[in-house]
Amino acid sequence: MVVELISVGTEILLGNIVNTNAAYLSEKCASLGLQCFFQTTVGDNEERLSMVLRTALERSDIVILSGGLGPTADDLTKEVAAAVMGRELLMDERSRKRIQEFFDKRGLSITDNNWKQAMMPKGAIIIDNENGTAPGVIIEAEEKTVILLPGPPNELIPMFEQDIVPYISGKTQETIYSQTVKICGIGESKAESMIKDLLEKQSNPTIAPYAKTGEVHLRVTARAEDVKAAKKLCKPVVKELKSRFGAYIYSTEEDTTLEKAVVDLLIANDLTISTIESCTGGLLAGRLINVSGVSEVFKAGYVTYSNKAKRKLIGIKKNVLDKYGAVSEEVARDMAKGASVFSKSDVTVSVTGIAGPEGGSEEKPVGLVYIGCNVKGKITVQKLQLSGSRAKIRETAVAQALILLRKCVLEYYSEVTFGKAK
Repeated sequence: MVVELISVGTEILLGNIVNTNAAYLSEKCASLGLQCFFQTTVGDNEERLSMVLRTALERSDIVILSGGLGPTADDLTKEVAAAVMGRELLMDERSRKRIQEFFDKRGLSITDNNWKQAMMPKGAIIIDNENGTAPGVIIEAEEKTVILLPGPPNELIPMFEQDIVPYISGKTQETIYSQTVKICGIGESKAESMIKDLLEKQSNPTIAPYAKTGEVHLRVTARAEDVKAAKKLCKPVVKELKSRFGAYIYSTEEDTTLEKAVVDLLIANDLTISTIESCTGGLLAGRLINVSGVSEVFKAGYVTYSNKAKRKLIGIKKNVLDKYGAVSEEVARDMAKGASVFSKSDVTVSVTGIAGPEGGSEEKPVGLVYIGCNVKGKITVQKLQLSGSRAKIRETAVAQALILLRKCVLEYYSEVTFGKAK
């Protein structure tokens, strides 16, 4: 089945908000086995929204619209969808009652325009909104389906997970099962070249590469009559990917992030950790602390942005800073060493660099980053030349620090073969 996504909202076109809904819905629809060939963003304009929806219905089986279900005059999605599908709008008493209860529980007075959200297309399936006032709507007509979802992600995501996923699954004749192989330490082009033969001859299951900052995810998806049969189809493909990528694979679990895999590795080896950061300003510590259970291993996080802080907090010698500069292999090494002494941690990770946009030079350009990793006295320093905005450089530096940390711990305890990528 073919699905098409329409994001509604002038604020998206103006760049006032980032359209995370489209990314989320794209990934979820792919995991459900739907093919998505087109995505459109349209402003709060009746004529243009109607045109976009009619075009989508001509070429797709399911059209999912997000946004424009609010109470104000410029929220037009439901009204336009009803008109395009030839349905009149009627008051839905259940939705009206739920909206009233929503306001009553919060001690808020309701205005007349809120009742607009209880007007529903005749014959539509109404989806309760457990986190807001705008219900979701499913309009079925012959072989076409239009699904309307609220714009706020904290409303859209639970509604899609709880109600839309089972609905779509019930419309397909096959079961779709996916497993993701998560890789770090290899770029997307390298990863793809290592499985080029598999990609060229794939049919069922399929392998879809997704690039993330510092990572590549390979989603293996199979169609079959039931989940058991689909899993059986995926199993040999996942096994082959494990053979090719080796220790570059940090997880095959959907909910396991890179930082969780790192924390699990530290816990498994009974290792404590501390971080010491300059250009990343605590972002590395923040990612680690996002993991539930990290308190078992995390001891301290230092942010030594200035040279004075580097000297006072972790004992970096002034002559080292003067001779090599704060952004250098020598200082990254001493940061990792000093943090270990002061925190008494088994593992320490240091990051120092030039995030920009100012501060670079011909000798040390913007994007130059050094990462140090100290595992029980064995110190490794990695030099990176990153590109992008200040935020992108800092984000990438953190991802690379996690990757280096994982690699150093694995290598400390055993001889690990990192796939066939040399």
